[in-house]
Amino acid sequence: MSATEGEHVLYGYQGSGSAAVEAALALAQLRYRIVNAATWDQASELDALGQVNPLRQIPALRWPDGHTMSESAAILIELGLRHPASGLLPSDPAGRARAIHGLVYVAANCYAMIGIIDFPERAFEDPDDAQKERVVRGARQRLHALWNSFADQFEPQPFLSGKRIGALDLLAAVVSKWSGARAHLREARPSWYPVLERIEQHPAVAAVFERHWPPKT
Repeated sequence: MSATEGEHVLYGYQGSGSAAVEAALALAQLRYRIVNAATWDQASELDALGQVNPLRQIPALRWPDGHTMSESAAILIELGLRHPASGLLPSDPAGRARAIHGLVYVAANCYAMIGIIDFPERAFEDPDDAQKERVVRGARQRLHALWNSFADQFEPQPFLSGKRIGALDLLAAVVSKWSGARAHLREARPSWYPVLERIEQHPAVAAVFERHWPPKT
C-alpha cells in the first residue's frame, strides 16, 4: 500500500493512541489518510499493519518517502522536528527539552501501565481471575499516582507545551482518556484538569478528538 506524493499514511483505530498522531498531523496541516487496523478488530487491515510494524501495534506512520515509524512519542517528536513551524515542539531549547521529557514520561510510564491494565495476563504466566484482578487494581493505582506526578511537574502555560498547543498536549489528552485517569485527575488535581479540556477544544484538533470520542447524546 503506497502513499501518494506528499501524503502520510497513519495506521490506527478510533479511540486508540493513533488519535494523538492524527491530531498532530491536523495541527501541522499535513496531508494524511488513515488505515484502520487494530489487533482487537480481526476485520481491520491487520495484514497491512503487519507489513509496516511486525508487532502489529498502533499507531504506525508511513512518511511520504515510504519509511515507517511506530511508537507514539517517537512519531510526535519526529513530526515536530520535521515541521518546526507547526509548534508541535517548542522552538526554544529549554521548552523543547521539557516537551520531549513529558512525551517520554507519558509513553514510558502512563502508556506502559495501561498495557498492564488491558492485558494483565502478560504480567506473569497463566494467572487466574483473582490474580488478574489484583494486577489490574495495583496497576490502576500506580497509573493514577503517575498522572499526579505528571500534573505536578508540567504546569499549563497555558498549554503543557507552553504558549502554543503542541505534541505533549496531544499525547497527554489522549492517554489520559483511559483507565479512569480523567475522573481521577478531576478530583485529585482540579486546578490542573481544565488544560485537558482546553486541548481537546482547540480549533486545530477538536474535530479529530470528536471523531475518536463522539460527544454523548
